[in-house]
Amino acid sequence: MRLPLTALFLALLMSAAQASAPAPRQVEIPLASGTLHAQLYKPEGEGPFPTVIALHGCGGLGGHADPVLPRYRDWAERLLKAGNAVLLPDSYGSRELGPQCRVKESHVKARRERVADIAASRAWLMKQAWVARDRVSLIGWANGASALLWAVRPQSTARDQGPDFRAAIAFYPDCRISAGLGWSARVPTLVLIGDSDDVSSPPACRQMVDGAHGRSALARIVVYPGAYHDFDRANTPLHAASGSSDAAAPEHGHLGTDAKARVDSQNEVAQWLAR
Repeated sequence: MRLPLTALFLALLMSAAQASAPAPRQVEIPLASGTLHAQLYKPEGEGPFPTVIALHGCGGLGGHADPVLPRYRDWAERLLKAGNAVLLPDSYGSRELGPQCRVKESHVKARRERVADIAASRAWLMKQAWVARDRVSLIGWANGASALLWAVRPQSTARDQGPDFRAAIAFYPDCRISAGLGWSARVPTLVLIGDSDDVSSPPACRQMVDGAHGRSALARIVVYPGAYHDFDRANTPLHAASGSSDAAAPEHGHLGTDAKARVDSQNEVAQWLAR
């Protein structure tokens, strides 16, 4: 069947965009036991470049045909265009695991294995000549954002003498445990969440950030009115996670793009990383 001219034109445009998009390079990062596979987007040239470690959610980093899912590739390309290198460690694929959203007893804990992955990623970056060692930041989504919250606590400070993380940005983390433990951060940390998020807990995140004031590095929260989980993910109509058979979706709550919050979060991320 022949495509209408408009549809054909759009298809050609999408193919051209995909062909021109930068491809990541897989790198191998040593762990205490095993190897952490990661995807690296790096600007052309010798640097040194500011670098962002980007942490996937419970659905994993990549799919069957793509090492980086579109939702993370979109952010990686946006950060790359702004002059950053982007390292995306694959916490699940490196351990031969699939999505962990609906797994009752996950073998990869946000506060344990994923924090170790963050530390290993940072240690690897500190040895790369093209990295601006004093401008390495963190960004994470959902489970990756929860891991980020553990990684920036004062108790998790790096053991080497290299510069600490420059900044951290957490998209809709689960703040309930951190809020109960009296969380604080040693690096400037920004939390972005929708006030309608029924997967994570906006009140717990607000409590966590408000409770850190006065005994923490700068911590700030932006709560977007009417926005749900995954508000920054492009082209995702609002839907109930429970009605999905997708193992990469949470068991409960609602997911979907919020155009206004998506654009504002992009600006917030750019400003926070430029601090």
